[in-house]
Amino acid sequence: MPWEAWLTIVAVCVLLSALAANLAPADCLVGFCLIAICCVGEVSGSERIPTISEAVAGFGNPGMLTVGMLFVVVAGLVQTGAMLRFAAPLLGHPTNVRQAQWRIMLPVAGLSAFLNNTPIVAMFMPVVDDLCRRTGISPSKVFMPLSCASTLGGLCTLLGTSTNLVVGGMLATQAGIHLGMFDCAWIGIPTCLTGVLFIILFQHYLLPDRKPPINLTDDPRQYSVEMQVPVGSPLIGQSVHQAGLRHLPGLFLAEIERGGEILPAVSPEQRLCAGDRLVFVGVVDSVVDLRKIRGLEPPSDQRFHFADRTFTHRSLIEVVVSDRCPLVGKSIRDGHFRSVYGAAVIAVARSGRRIDGRIGDIILSAGDTLLLEARPSFLQEHRNSPDFYLVSGVENSNPPRHESAWTAVSILIAMILAASVGGMQMLTAAAVAAILMVLTKCCSVREARSSIDWSVLTVIGASLGIGEAMKSTGAAGAIADGVISVAGGHPTSVLAAVYLCTMLFTELITNNAAAVLVLPIALSAAAAMNVSVMPFAMAVMMAASCGFATPIGYQTSLMVYGPGGYRFADYLRLGIPLDLVLMLLNILLLPVLWPF
Repeated sequence: MPWEAWLTIVAVCVLLSALAANLAPADCLVGFCLIAICCVGEVSGSERIPTISEAVAGFGNPGMLTVGMLFVVVAGLVQTGAMLRFAAPLLGHPTNVRQAQWRIMLPVAGLSAFLNNTPIVAMFMPVVDDLCRRTGISPSKVFMPLSCASTLGGLCTLLGTSTNLVVGGMLATQAGIHLGMFDCAWIGIPTCLTGVLFIILFQHYLLPDRKPPINLTDDPRQYSVEMQVPVGSPLIGQSVHQAGLRHLPGLFLAEIERGGEILPAVSPEQRLCAGDRLVFVGVVDSVVDLRKIRGLEPPSDQRFHFADRTFTHRSLIEVVVSDRCPLVGKSIRDGHFRSVYGAAVIAVARSGRRIDGRIGDIILSAGDTLLLEARPSFLQEHRNSPDFYLVSGVENSNPPRHESAWTAVSILIAMILAASVGGMQMLTAAAVAAILMVLTKCCSVREARSSIDWSVLTVIGASLGIGEAMKSTGAAGAIADGVISVAGGHPTSVLAAVYLCTMLFTELITNNAAAVLVLPIALSAAAAMNVSVMPFAMAVMMAASCGFATPIGYQTSLMVYGPGGYRFADYLRLGIPLDLVLMLLNILLLPVLWPF
C-alpha cells in the first residue's frame, strides 16, 4: 500500500475522532481534512492524491445540488403552512399511547419520503406537544418516535434524505448506475414499516415515561393578545373546539368580545362569528403559533398599514419599555404608538400578570414587555433606542401565506411526477420546483436563500473529495481487501461488515459523511469479489440513515431531546435493538432484491 494511502487513512481516522469528540463544527473539520490532504499532494507532487480542483469537484455532484434545491422547495411549503395544514388533522384524538404513535408516525413517515426531515419534525413538534397536553400522554412516549419516523420515511424514495441523493449521485459518477425515484423503495419501505412496528410494539419497554424538563408554560411572561375572526374566515360557524382553539399549547382563550359584549369563561361549544375579537393569554412562542392559524388575524386597529399591505412581510419583535419612553403613563392608543414607532402593539405582558381590557386602552408603565408587529428593519433602527431597555426579534414569527398553500403542494406533486414518470432528472425537477416556489411567492428570495443549510452542503461536498482521495490513493481498495479477508471472502459476510461499519460511523459522525466515506470501500469490495455493486450501495444507503442509538447521527434526534425530556441512555435503550433488527432485515433482504 503506497504512502499516499496511509496518509489518507490516517487523515480520515483523525477526522472521525475529531467529529466524534465534537471538537469543531462538522463542515469545518471535513473541509480542513480535505485541504490538508490536497496540500500534502501539492507539496509532494504525488499524482495519486487529487489536486484541489479535482477534490472540490464534489461540490458539483448532482446529488448535493439537488439537496440544496430541496431546501428551497421545503421553504415554500413551510412559509405557506401547507405541511401543517394537511398533516395536523391526521393526528385526531387518540385515546392511548399506541394509537397516538400510529397517528404521528405514519403521516410523518409519508411526508419524509418526499421532504427534508428537519422542517417536518419542526412543524410537527408543537402539534405533538398539543396532543400530549390534550390527552395526558407523556411527551417521552411520542417525541422520539416522531424523530425516528421522519428518518425511516426518508428511506423510501431517492429524495427522501440527502444521504440517498448523495449515494445516488456517487453511483452515477463512479459506477454508471442511475437510480430512479422509487428504486430504493424495495428495501426502504420494508425497513420503514419494520422500524415503525418495532417501536410501537415494544414502546412500553424501550421508551421512558417521564415529563420533560422544558415546558412552554415555564415562560413567566404571560401575554394578553387579541385576534379577530375576519369576514370570510373558514372558522366562522365552527365551535371553539372544532376550530382547534380549546387546547392550544401554552395559551388559553380567556374571553370573546362580540358586538361590544364580553363572553367570559368561553365554552368549547361556543360558535365563532365574523368580527369576533378573541382574547388569548399565553407565552410568546404560543403567540407566534397563534398567528399561523388559518382564519385568524390581528384586529385592524392593531395592525400598522404598511404601503405594501403584505401581512407576511412583518415580524414579531419584543421590547421592554424604559422609564425614559415618552409614552409611559399614556394609553397605547392615545400615545399613538403606531405613528411614533412604525409598529403595532399586538400583546402586552406585565410582571407575569394578565392585563384586562383592550390593548389600545392599556396605560404603559416602565418595565412592560410589548410584543410588536413591525418590519424586520425595526430591530436595527431601535436596538439602541433609550425608549426601550431591550429590543429582540422573535424567531420564525412571520405568519404563513395560507392563500398559497395549494400552489406549494401542487409544485411539490409536479416535481415528484416529473422526476418519477416524466423522465426528468431529479436535479432538474428540483431546480424548476425551487424557482417556481419563488416566482409564485410561496417564499421570498430572502427566505429561499436563508433556508439553505450551507453547512450540510459543505460536509457533503468536502466528504465527496475525501472519498475521491481514498479511491485514487488506493486506500479504499486496501481497506476493502482487509474487510473481505476478515469476512472470509463471502459476499454476505462482507455485506454485513459494510452495513455495520456505515451504521457505526453514523452513530459517531454525520450520516452524509459516513455514507461518502464507506461507499468507495463498498464499491471496491464488490469489484474485488466480482459481484454486483447494488446490494452494497443499498446497504450503505440504508445503514447511513439507521443509526438510532445516539442523538448525534441525526439533527432531528437532537431536536426532540429537550421537549421529550430524554437522557442519553434513552437513545441507547431504544436505538441498539432497533439498529440490530433493521441490520438483520437488510442483510437478509438485500441479496434477494439485488442478487450478488
